[in-house]
Amino acid sequence: MLKTPSPFQHELEMVTLEQLVPQDHLLRLIDRHIKFDFIREQTAHLYCADNGRPALDPVTLFKMLFIGYLFGIRSE
Repeated sequence: MLKTPSPFQHELEMVTLEQLVPQDHLLRLIDRHIKFDFIREQTAHLYCADNGRPALDPVTLFKMLFIGYLFGIRSE
């Protein structure tokens, strides 16, 4: 059965994360006060520079786990 086409969108609305996340949000506070760059230095010996597929940033991986812990997200 064919569906009737939905109306077309004629306007665009630009939204950024800066607009969506409040200035007093916990994650903004953490980002201001904790520099996670030390993780790259601590894990550099675990990554190969010239073999295999490009690795995910270890800082990003750590932040994902950290956010999961803070907000009670059980799944990785």
